[in-house]
Amino acid sequence: MRIYIISFLIVLLVTAGHAQTNHGRIQVTPDGHYLQYEDGTPFFWLGDTGWELFHRLDLPEIKKYLDNRAAKEFNVIQAVALAEFDGLTRPNRYGELPLKNLDPTQPNEKYFAVIDSTIKMAKERNIFIGLLPTWGDKVTKMWGTGPVVFDSVNAYKYGFWIGNRYKNDVNIIWILGGDRPAINDSNDWRPIWRQMAKGIIDATNKKCLISYHPNGGKNSTSQWIHREPWLNINMFQSGHGGGHDVACWELVKRDREYAPTKPTLDAEPNYEDHPVNPWPTWKVENGYFRDYDVRKQIYRSVFAGACGVTYGHHAMWQFFSEREEIVNYADRGWVNAMDRPGAFQAGYLKKLIQSRPQLGRIPDNSIIIAGQGETNSEHMEAFRGADNSYCMLYLPVGKKITVNLKFIKGKKINAWWFDPKNASVKKETLDKKDSMEFTPYKTGVGNDWVLIIDDADKNFGEP
Repeated sequence: MRIYIISFLIVLLVTAGHAQTNHGRIQVTPDGHYLQYEDGTPFFWLGDTGWELFHRLDLPEIKKYLDNRAAKEFNVIQAVALAEFDGLTRPNRYGELPLKNLDPTQPNEKYFAVIDSTIKMAKERNIFIGLLPTWGDKVTKMWGTGPVVFDSVNAYKYGFWIGNRYKNDVNIIWILGGDRPAINDSNDWRPIWRQMAKGIIDATNKKCLISYHPNGGKNSTSQWIHREPWLNINMFQSGHGGGHDVACWELVKRDREYAPTKPTLDAEPNYEDHPVNPWPTWKVENGYFRDYDVRKQIYRSVFAGACGVTYGHHAMWQFFSEREEIVNYADRGWVNAMDRPGAFQAGYLKKLIQSRPQLGRIPDNSIIIAGQGETNSEHMEAFRGADNSYCMLYLPVGKKITVNLKFIKGKKINAWWFDPKNASVKKETLDKKDSMEFTPYKTGVGNDWVLIIDDADKNFGEP
């Protein structure tokens, strides 16, 4: 009997581990704004920046990292095949370089075997790999080590090769770019990226989802390549170079207005434990971004209408350890960084969105009648469900607000105060009025909140 029970539990765990990936590949929703699995199940992108994953970690370390991220609800890991830091000339942990003779048409099988194993381990943990075929400095140097090795001809061949290698892996989301613009005032690199995308599309028989990771600031893929037919998801990087409270919500709203409609997300907001000082003079005099700074950005971009968001930690993306040279004043190693507060709190955001009908969310700041902040640091974002059965408001600073609830049809509401620091909730059931005032339990800077208001007739559970 004991053997039977143990066997049953093993089967149950394996089945649970494949529950999400059995929904199929990821695709864009019919309305163009969000993501879903092939069978229509909603998919909320909660990413982590693991840029140097394949290059700087061995497989036991990769397993440790993936286990940690899976436990925290992350479902996308953004990682680079041809990595940023001497990725072409410095071997991985097994002594292998990715290319022979710096030639993209001569990939090294032994190097890519680590990526193969990582993709398999990720699938077992319901994680998608946001796979960058190359970091951008291999196409356009501008800054970084390079060297530039791609042109339009070998970009297609490499795209076809890597696309063919992973065409049967349903947990791949392709990301071109790698922290570089697709075009600037004097150069146009779009033909190279276009050919790399074409290679992936041809090799996968169009069974692929492709985005592009741009450099930071007010840039978005929508500014350069929105109408490229190969681009499925817009991305921007509100980043670490603009100080506190970069208006990420404005970038989301801008992207949502373009035609044809495509999802968008902040693929690199401020990293937790990154120096605040503006790029490129990273220093520590102004302190570091901490979990409060992270929460403000990830919540406001999602509530503004993004299809998800990517968290990042300054030590994690570079996998800083005693083996590596420190980059931009990381204040701890990657192992100690795995359990920082912001990583847990990013997972709370995902669970919160999934607690209510998530497809068709409608950004709507007209819900906020009074209390909207006049500065970026106090700016609130709100949305409502497609059927008007609920709404959510993010308050970066605790204060009294007045809310417009005309859209809710029921006579009673359930109002929940959700604490994004620890996911605790407090509930009130009230008679609905068209205009209602609410005040959180703690006010002031550092006390951010989410107010969830449900039509009580819908009987939604605890967020």
